[in-house]
Amino acid sequence: MVFDCARHRASPRNPCQRGPTDVKGPDPVTSPQATPTAAATAEGNAAPRAKRRLPKFLTSFGWQILAALVIGLALGGLARAIGTDAAENPNGLQATLDTIGGSYVSLLRAAVVPLIFTAVVSSIVGLRKVTNAARLAGQTLLWFAITALIAVTIGIGLGVLLRPGSVASQTALETGAPSTVGTWWNFLIGLIPQNFLGLNASGAVDAASGALTVTPGFNVLQVIVISAAVGIAALKIGEKAEPFIRLTESALAIIQKVLWWIIRLAPIGTIGLIGNAVAEYGWDKMGSLTAFVGVLYLGLAIVLFVVYPIIVKTHGLSIKQYFSGVWPAVQLGFVSRSSIGTLPLTQRVTERNLGVPRGYASFAVPLGATTKMDGCAAIYPAVAAIFIAQFFGIDLTLVQYLLIVLVSVVGSAATAGTTGATVMLTLTLSTLGLPLEGVGLLLAVDPIIDMGRTAVNVAGQALVPAIVAKREGILDEGLYNAPRRGLAFDNSDTDGETEIAAVPSADIAPASAAAGESAEQHRVSAEARA
Repeated sequence: MVFDCARHRASPRNPCQRGPTDVKGPDPVTSPQATPTAAATAEGNAAPRAKRRLPKFLTSFGWQILAALVIGLALGGLARAIGTDAAENPNGLQATLDTIGGSYVSLLRAAVVPLIFTAVVSSIVGLRKVTNAARLAGQTLLWFAITALIAVTIGIGLGVLLRPGSVASQTALETGAPSTVGTWWNFLIGLIPQNFLGLNASGAVDAASGALTVTPGFNVLQVIVISAAVGIAALKIGEKAEPFIRLTESALAIIQKVLWWIIRLAPIGTIGLIGNAVAEYGWDKMGSLTAFVGVLYLGLAIVLFVVYPIIVKTHGLSIKQYFSGVWPAVQLGFVSRSSIGTLPLTQRVTERNLGVPRGYASFAVPLGATTKMDGCAAIYPAVAAIFIAQFFGIDLTLVQYLLIVLVSVVGSAATAGTTGATVMLTLTLSTLGLPLEGVGLLLAVDPIIDMGRTAVNVAGQALVPAIVAKREGILDEGLYNAPRRGLAFDNSDTDGETEIAAVPSADIAPASAAAGESAEQHRVSAEARA
């Protein structure tokens, strides 16, 4: 029988008034719920069905990294169990992990130079709207020094109290001269750009085959110097530089989009990096250096989980929000062992998660990646220098301990654009008059301790800009306190990011609030951007 819709229009059982989702629903006559009006039903029929969301652990960037760490550890253990072939060549699994991890770090490093150049030029040009730029720079350097002083003091205290070198001195460790030595003169020369982009190349000759291997690279400090010079020149020229400024800002937006694509590959890169580290080094290489590794990681843990939270809390910020905001970069720094390679992600989480204005972050974070290294340039050289002195039976004087502090606080810039921790250690040893051959004692465990050093470096490089921004009243606290959505960032809000337009005076609100948002609108906007 055909149902006559026109004849039974008023009937509550009229199927013509039911939406597709109501066919198998409760009977409107027997159900206690009121029958929807025709208008409401029509509106419900027109609305699309809500998409079914995947579980958080599948979409969260942090969970993806954690899963990658577990998978990498498992694959690395398997590759190590398989072992090498008769010619001591790595097996296929290890070679694959090495290729994946190395390729990902190469992608990140490829983005560093254009990111620094466009970001620094754009931020310096933005200083037209800023009256306290010099104060921001001074506060940044001051807090670099304060945190380095605390870190090196902790390193000295642990080295003196726990005496790891006394234990290792009873074992058969091999000494060796370092391949690179850091000096103050090299640091001053390194400030002078060798070419427009600060590019360089290093070569090595294989002793057995005589083959020459050339590795291209760049000096980050030189890139910053070049970018600053170009930005200041554009600022001085004025109106004639406007086309160049617009081009640079457009290039920065494009680079950030490409970076987003690269960083979304981080879980894959993590599998390769951690898997290759386990397969190549394992834990058996620590041997008699277990005490040194333990003392160093204890110092790193104190700085990361005690000192940094205290600094965050004393400035009225949430410790939980700091760690949840910076953790994606810390994880990547741990597995990649490269502050420079992690720089793009560090800068992005500093802006997007911690609420630091882009113009200031684009100056402070790249500078921190070269000169702010509490792991490599403070804790490590302090513990390592004391370890070497104890190994060779040399008693350090009070003056020498003070020299360790001075070198760590002032000399970290001398490692910029070089092989960080090793150069910093040689600079410390040469300043103290200790034998440089002691560097060879620690080479076997350097990859293991480098993971922890880099993680602390990255955490500090994001901490200082957030603290300075908070002290200067330019931190977007709505963005800092917004719920984390799992992703480190996305590019949907590029045009609405917090800008450096923020600082004509000490009491200026963040850019989003200055634009006229109410407090509630500002909070909702911050949550949406997070």
